[in-house]
Amino acid sequence: MRNKTRSEQAASANEPKERNPIMIANDINHILVHGAQIAFSKLRRAGSHDARIFYFAEIGVYLEVSLSSGSGITDDAREQLAEIHQNALNTFMDANRLDH
Repeated sequence: MRNKTRSEQAASANEPKERNPIMIANDINHILVHGAQIAFSKLRRAGSHDARIFYFAEIGVYLEVSLSSGSGITDDAREQLAEIHQNALNTFMDANRLDH
């Protein structure tokens, strides 16, 4: 077998790789849910109002992305994100109540 030239190697590197759509959908669901969980953990530990706003908004973004049609987001992931968002809202409002 002959060695590839640099131009052949570069051309093969630029070729689109075959991807498994089921794996991609699972990856995006995993990323959204776990990203929202991390943001919720940070929201609970946040020491300032501005930090809480930031993390609450971040969770809202994850939820909004999950509502995009055709994005491969499962109903289970949407439900988990809605639950995280509701818990975050309660945490955010409770923290605001304690601050004032």
